[in-house]
Amino acid sequence: MQFKHVTLDLDGSVAILRLDHQEVMNAVSMDMLGGLSDALDAIEEKKDQVRCVVLTGAGRAFCTGANLQGRNNQSKKTKAGLTLETGFHPFLRRIRNLHCPIVTAVNGPAAGAGMSFALLGDMILCARSSYFLQAFRRIGLVPDCGSTWLLPRLIGKARSVELSLMGERLPAEKALEWGLVNRVYDDGVLMDEAMKLARDLASGPTIALSLIRKLYWDSPENSFEDQLNLEFQCQLRAGDTQDFREGVGAFLEKRPAQFKGK
Repeated sequence: MQFKHVTLDLDGSVAILRLDHQEVMNAVSMDMLGGLSDALDAIEEKKDQVRCVVLTGAGRAFCTGANLQGRNNQSKKTKAGLTLETGFHPFLRRIRNLHCPIVTAVNGPAAGAGMSFALLGDMILCARSSYFLQAFRRIGLVPDCGSTWLLPRLIGKARSVELSLMGERLPAEKALEWGLVNRVYDDGVLMDEAMKLARDLASGPTIALSLIRKLYWDSPENSFEDQLNLEFQCQLRAGDTQDFREGVGAFLEKRPAQFKGK
């Protein structure tokens, strides 16, 4: 399926969502955000079929941040940041609340908003040649798209502030060493490995996996007691699924479980 600067392909129970505006290395425009919204609508319409999403970039880049082309030629200037609430934030919120796991396959530069997009993955896989960049200071802006929330929780305040103040590239291997990403692969096998992982997740207990996502997203803002209560609520929900009954049956019968995502 083709949307504005976005493509969506279904491979069994895995949806492959590609940022696809290669002329600008997949920089994000309002048109692309509209395409992403339409693609997520299509995924949600098939939520019984789609049990994992892979987010990647077409061509040489994952995403190089916001598309600034033509900004200096606008007859009526728009204030920087206004598109956050109207375009970027709705997409970020929808990704956070996705009904299934998301794997990001970072196939090239992930800069600015593109870095935030990459870090939204539950599993973050990188090509060896890829890198991350907090590019905002280079154009006189502050980090956005949730990066000042995500980064300190992933790599601590010192490294987060350094990345943002200095605007230096963070290579994939260093990002792995810091614990920012999960795995690094040679460029030529990145998508094969991402699909292998996505198929494994897609064959799992989808409702339980979605609840695991929720638990870890909500954890940083919860007290210990709040988190205990949330675990209790999520366990009640997971324990009421067909997959839980199948998992227990498979364990007792010493056979692989056949989860249906229900």
